[in-house]
Amino acid sequence: MAHEIEQFTDGTAAFFTARQDAWHRLGTVTTDCLTADSVMNVAYLGGWDIRKETLHAASGAVVPNRWATTRRHPKTEAREVLGLVGDKYQIVQNEQVCDLLDFIVDETGAHFETAGSLRGGREVFVTMKLPDHITVAGIDPIGLYLAMCTSHDGSRQARIMVTPVRIVCANTQAAAFANNVGEYTLRHSGDITGKLTDVRAALNLVPVYLDRFQADAEHMIATELAWEQLHQVTDRLWPLAPGEPESAFLRKLARDRDLRHLFEQADTQQNIRGTAWAGYQAITEWLDHLQPARSDRHRANKVLTDTATTGIKRQAFTLLAGQGR
Repeated sequence: MAHEIEQFTDGTAAFFTARQDAWHRLGTVTTDCLTADSVMNVAYLGGWDIRKETLHAASGAVVPNRWATTRRHPKTEAREVLGLVGDKYQIVQNEQVCDLLDFIVDETGAHFETAGSLRGGREVFVTMKLPDHITVAGIDPIGLYLAMCTSHDGSRQARIMVTPVRIVCANTQAAAFANNVGEYTLRHSGDITGKLTDVRAALNLVPVYLDRFQADAEHMIATELAWEQLHQVTDRLWPLAPGEPESAFLRKLARDRDLRHLFEQADTQQNIRGTAWAGYQAITEWLDHLQPARSDRHRANKVLTDTATTGIKRQAFTLLAGQGR
């Protein structure tokens, strides 16, 4: 099934977490992954030796301007194809991902939190828990994570992001500002080494991002909001076009029912109920935990890999931060 953590025939999985994972029971739970090397070993991400290889037709002729990306399988060590890419595509090894995060947070007290392989090795992700946290209006704790996701099949750009996570219900936040400095993307082309070096400088602006995030969050927590107002926001997030089938209308009714319960009754909103901040949290909680998905793992992986979900969160943040202004 697409977008799932890679599992092997011996029952192991390409996943590590520093705590018991809330989404599934795969992989290795350990607090011993203190270095990039140990993460690579425990999560079976090391030694893949990603390559671009010449693509041949069945006749043996070379296919022009197209290449196959391959890896050494972490268990069998056989080379296998991950995807097809163009001439300009540049490889980013898994080791580079971990080394970059190590480099970014050197001597800050951050530690590796999760790492894993998705879609049979086509995508990988690594997250680190940062030592800092913020508390919105003195009552709502927000933990901070640094995450990097990349693909080996050309399907998506590499993304490095600061991810605020609301501790009460582990909702991943995605704030939207005019000049967002909480996320950095880079294409798999050109001078990859130079681009990776530039990332640390770009993320030096993260404190500015966090200050703006906290300021807007505190404005939302001070702004009263009724369900009717939140409903207007959700209608903009998930608009129904004329002529939509009945199934789309039924999905909307189910989503509205869930969102209203989260907003008005869920224990996770107890300290912030009736505010624009609670409205935003209801939307992120629904996206992270209740939106329809083929499996819990599929839903969990959307937190890092699904740009559509992130886009909805950003739009929701903008619309609700604008309430009362």
